[in-house]
Amino acid sequence: MSAYDDFLKEKLEIDGLLSRGYAVDGMLETLDGAKVRFRQAQPASETAELFLQTADARKYVTTLVFAELQEKAARGA
Repeated sequence: MSAYDDFLKEKLEIDGLLSRGYAVDGMLETLDGAKVRFRQAQPASETAELFLQTADARKYVTTLVFAELQEKAARGA
């Protein structure tokens, strides 16, 4: 599989969780990848974890976190 295919697979997993109402709750970076914890607010506080190995997927999820923080700051939350 190419590097792009690996990234696309991880991106689709991230987007799938986000579309089901999950939000990034925590992230632990290591030299091998990043463990990303997602939490679903409604209806129950369920969690899911992904281990991202591609640098592009790690950058993608980090960009999503920063965008959410900027959105909250703009709303004054």
